[in-house]
Amino acid sequence: MRRTDVEDLWDVERTARFLGVPPTTLYQWRYQGSGPKGHKVGRHVRYFPADVVAWVREQT
Repeated sequence: MRRTDVEDLWDVERTARFLGVPPTTLYQWRYQGSGPKGHKVGRHVRYFPADVVAWVREQT
């Protein structure tokens, strides 16, 4: 059985490690409307890995 995309969501810390930036940078980007698309899950922000990779590719 294949895992669903929801099981693959990254938290801010995991996303920040992947991008090589501090977690506070992700929060700043989110506030400014830039950076990879994040999704609110309750009180938390989560990222789909595919969205993060797509955002990185758009930056080049």
